[in-house]
Amino acid sequence: MAQSLIGIDIGHGSLKLALVKGRKVKSAVSVPMPHKLVKEGRVVSVETMGELIRETMKEHGMRARKAAVVLPNESAFVRSVNVPLMSADQLKYNLPFEFRDYITDELKDYTYDYAVVERKAPVEGESGSGETLDLLGVAVHTDLLDENRAILRKAGLRMAKAVPTVSAYISLIRNLGGDPSAEYCILDLGYRSVRMYMFRGDRHIVTRALEIGLSALDEVIAGIYNVDPHLAHTYLLTNYDNCQQKKECVNSYNSIAVELMRALNFYRFSNQESRLSDIWLCGGGAAIGALQNAIASALDMNIHQASELLPAGGEEIGDAYSVIQAVGAAMD
Repeated sequence: MAQSLIGIDIGHGSLKLALVKGRKVKSAVSVPMPHKLVKEGRVVSVETMGELIRETMKEHGMRARKAAVVLPNESAFVRSVNVPLMSADQLKYNLPFEFRDYITDELKDYTYDYAVVERKAPVEGESGSGETLDLLGVAVHTDLLDENRAILRKAGLRMAKAVPTVSAYISLIRNLGGDPSAEYCILDLGYRSVRMYMFRGDRHIVTRALEIGLSALDEVIAGIYNVDPHLAHTYLLTNYDNCQQKKECVNSYNSIAVELMRALNFYRFSNQESRLSDIWLCGGGAAIGALQNAIASALDMNIHQASELLPAGGEEIGDAYSVIQAVGAAMD
């Protein structure tokens, strides 16, 4: 029998919780984050964050004993690797070395895990060719996992799993079923950056990160109204004084859209067999209609809302674009 899990996504400006049982969304909520509780992707106060999670669950009637945490992109290394067929013990020993070119500090300070994507047969006619494994590997600093466990204990929860964003999206794509050769682009319009996640079926192909996000719009609005960036972000999300339609903001939307077009063109050039035509929008920027329009115009693709990726029960969530990662993390 499927257990209930709380999916937890700790973002820059909001905390997202999703109560999921098996592959059904029971409820989900996004609440504002206290100012400066998260700094540069890390939680400043374990106690305060734990209490925020506890109080949010209580207020919204969410009951579960275990949680699934979304690992921040800045702190989780994710790699698609191919290795010779080996045992689980051999993988445990060898996997850290697949990250030696990416991790600048000590490999021993990280925790590693993997999912088998495909077991491949030997290539006929190639000398020395044997069975291999395609893996999705992840490395995360052990201190971050310990920090998340402490936060959950304060909230009255135990950690069932901690997953990178890519894995949360894979769970959602698998739930859709369909053609395993179908292509998906999930576009996360986040605060610090914009990320394009490319998939073929449930296989992660590549992630393109653009160092431009909603924070750039905050700076524009702060300049227009002569306020601090924190207040400017509130203006942006609430569309105060119709600020989302200001000429300066529209120029920023167009700049983001152009950068996305360049990233997409590079992906297509590097993957010339690609027939990618659909894109799903999530993250805080997905709530800004003018930004959506700029992206749709520049990319000339079929634009989908995040709610279309959610399993049963998700159609009733009003801000699905915000909670999608928390839902995916908690799914079986």
